[in-house]
Amino acid sequence: MKLKITSKPRTFSPQPLPGEGGGLPRRIIEYGLLALIVFSPLPAASVNEWSILVIQLAVLLMTGAYVLMNRKPVINSHLAARLRWPSYAFIALSALLVFQVLPLPKFIVRILSPGTYAFHELFAPGFAKRGFLSLSVAPAQTFREGLELMTYILVGFLLIRTVTRGRQIRRIILFLVGMGAFEAFYGIYELSTKNPHILFYKKIYSPESVTGTFVNRSHLSGYLEMIVPLALGLIIARMDFFSLGGEGLKEKILHMTGKGLLMNLLLVTAVIVMSLGIIFSQSRSGIFVLVFTFLLFLEFIVFHFSRFSRRRRWIRNFIWVTFLLITIMALYIGIGSTIQRFALDNLLQENRPLYWSNVTRIIAAFPVFGTGLGTFVSVYPAYEKLAGPELLLVHAHNDLLEYFSELGAVGMVFLIGGILYMGLHAFLSWRERKNPDVKGIVLGGTISLIVILVHSLTDFNLHIPANMLLFAIVLSLTFVTAYYRKA
Repeated sequence: MKLKITSKPRTFSPQPLPGEGGGLPRRIIEYGLLALIVFSPLPAASVNEWSILVIQLAVLLMTGAYVLMNRKPVINSHLAARLRWPSYAFIALSALLVFQVLPLPKFIVRILSPGTYAFHELFAPGFAKRGFLSLSVAPAQTFREGLELMTYILVGFLLIRTVTRGRQIRRIILFLVGMGAFEAFYGIYELSTKNPHILFYKKIYSPESVTGTFVNRSHLSGYLEMIVPLALGLIIARMDFFSLGGEGLKEKILHMTGKGLLMNLLLVTAVIVMSLGIIFSQSRSGIFVLVFTFLLFLEFIVFHFSRFSRRRRWIRNFIWVTFLLITIMALYIGIGSTIQRFALDNLLQENRPLYWSNVTRIIAAFPVFGTGLGTFVSVYPAYEKLAGPELLLVHAHNDLLEYFSELGAVGMVFLIGGILYMGLHAFLSWRERKNPDVKGIVLGGTISLIVILVHSLTDFNLHIPANMLLFAIVLSLTFVTAYYRKA
């Protein structure tokens, strides 16, 4: 049988485009992004103030480098057009955060947010003598959290404006996959030792679970959940998966094994190691999301080939076999702890539904402008209905509810609206594109965004600096890749 010769599909070009900016400022931004990818998960997921400061200073340096560029990189015109609305949304969100901390006359606060006025009246010292109040019940906390959120938005802006070459996109993904594999492997290694550590510190919490350099197993799981789909997407891109539908079985096998076989094997190994890391983390949401990830890949790929029944059949079989092999192996190794973590009595002992019910009471009291970003820990005790020992709840175990309580309906429109706009338009562009790199990577990025948002319904991954930084990178990278070289 002779191999069918077809025209080579357009892939990422390593060459710079005419009109692209360059020089030292661009290298500072490019290597700064990579440095943040490596640094952010290592010091306990950057939850300490000093590590957040390091990230902020690095982003400030990168922003300064962008401002000093004599010739800014030229982005795709289609991308520039789609970037307009999310830019407005995030600028409006920034303005809202400033508005939350501004001192306003009492009567204005009483009109705009009666709940905030009542909270200040009950808990603010010297309330009667004050002439001005802020919409945030704790403006210092809102200012600090606002600076952190703006840092992540700036990371996304810098990535969108400077990542214009295919090799940059691939390099970022490879760094992410490398860090994900390291976190999982390191966590599994420490699990096998008698005295597990988190780098240089003795591991105190969840010694029986894989946590990598994270303190919380669910947060490691959330971190890996965003990287596994990217790795799978890169594998699909490297194999020209979406271009193989019309070839015979022999041609498909030769094509897939002939294009960087070693790198493909390394990527598959990384996916297996990260999947094992999620299983051994014993995070219930993480295990569910891992299964959900493979099912989403199956459905999206079948959706793409839905017009061709013959293609759909072999694609479905390939994905199912891969999914079953990884899942069965991972579950077999960690089946005991997995079953225990899913035990009904453990589920019933948790108070998350009660937490969420309490948060809805906060939302009802501060519906429009919220309590102020970062103020959940200050407000929650006043609205808490206890079902057991009194504990200080720092986060709501539901990112969307917590952000809603802090930002109100206005802030959620800007925050979620901007994210959904970018994700939706990346997906719509994905449907039209034929470039195999774009098809694979955008598919992986889209699924990455979906699964972390699903996990965030039961946890607070998007309040962990390393994970929020990763989310901003994945969202922006997916958006950029969707319009890469679009004519």
